[in-house]
Amino acid sequence: MTTRPDAIIVGAGIVGAACAYYLSRQGLRVTVLDAAFAGGGTTAAGMGHIVVMDDSEAQFALTSWSQRLLDDLLPQLSPSVEFERRGTLWVAEDEAQLESARSKLTFYLERGVRAELLGPPELAAAEPMLRSGLAGGLRVPGDGVVYPPAVARWLVDEAVLGGAVLSEGVEVTALQPRSVTTAGGRLEADVVINAAGAAAARLTPGLPIVPRKGHLAITERVPGACHHQVIELGYLQSAHTMNAASVAFNVQPRATGQLLIGSSRELVGWDASINREVLARMLHRAVAFMPGLSTIPVVRTWTGFRPATPDKLPLIGAWPAVDGLWIAAGHEGLGITTALGTGSMLADLVLGRTPAIDAAPFAPDRVMAEAH
Repeated sequence: MTTRPDAIIVGAGIVGAACAYYLSRQGLRVTVLDAAFAGGGTTAAGMGHIVVMDDSEAQFALTSWSQRLLDDLLPQLSPSVEFERRGTLWVAEDEAQLESARSKLTFYLERGVRAELLGPPELAAAEPMLRSGLAGGLRVPGDGVVYPPAVARWLVDEAVLGGAVLSEGVEVTALQPRSVTTAGGRLEADVVINAAGAAAARLTPGLPIVPRKGHLAITERVPGACHHQVIELGYLQSAHTMNAASVAFNVQPRATGQLLIGSSRELVGWDASINREVLARMLHRAVAFMPGLSTIPVVRTWTGFRPATPDKLPLIGAWPAVDGLWIAAGHEGLGITTALGTGSMLADLVLGRTPAIDAAPFAPDRVMAEAH
């Protein structure tokens, strides 16, 4: 006879995997259900940036806490996660953006995050592929890069070693009070966690989450061509534009020697097709910052869906409308970065403990202003 789980987690992307990891470590009997496989979906489609962000105090708290949790796990992680402490290089095109970099520098230093401002010569030395004429940049050396599907798989495997059960290829069709429905029937648990990413609102109507499509491209192997995760400072304005398709320069070196090139954002429902006009704009934007990219062949392009919320913060906590239902979704482009902090926070909330950081800004039923 199968033992009734204490918690059912719907979704085995990196966020659901982190929830399983932390709950199983606390002795809960956990079942993880995924319609496809662990580490798929948005986790497999995105970049693997581990970055401390400064958009808000809440975002900073969650990203920096998550980074510390990952640092603590590094000695245990499998080599398959391909962790590299590349650092982030925020690039300023002009004096106005350089002033933004100075503000970021002050923010980080006041909170104990290492960062340094680079002038044009230092920027060119840090990333020789960047074009000349840039105003400077901000380097945050503690940021890292991982291979997201492998991180999710490691977290799930560790949860299974702790007694969790993973069921792949199981589609959840409905969430009810303290239960879920699948094609195979109804499963009960005291705690049900909706960690279904961009699809979370399909299972929990009323969640303020929409799918936001993005494109990525990956190049042939060019070891040593790029040393940091390199992002234009205009990226943040692009990421906050909800009403139109936007692109921004974002390049990530991979452990394989390849380069991941992003990024784009569109609100087009669940249309997963390649938008060639947006893809072309994205690649042209990358070449405008790194002209040498024009000589490196792109071997594959794809799309994925970020789970976006109006105020750019994820939903972590109880969903009062449904008894026993908890939410861990809505991370948009920061799910890889914030997965561990999310899993740790949710486990504390489920167990009635005070999380390491304030959970109130992430309450799923909080009042949100609409993004523009």
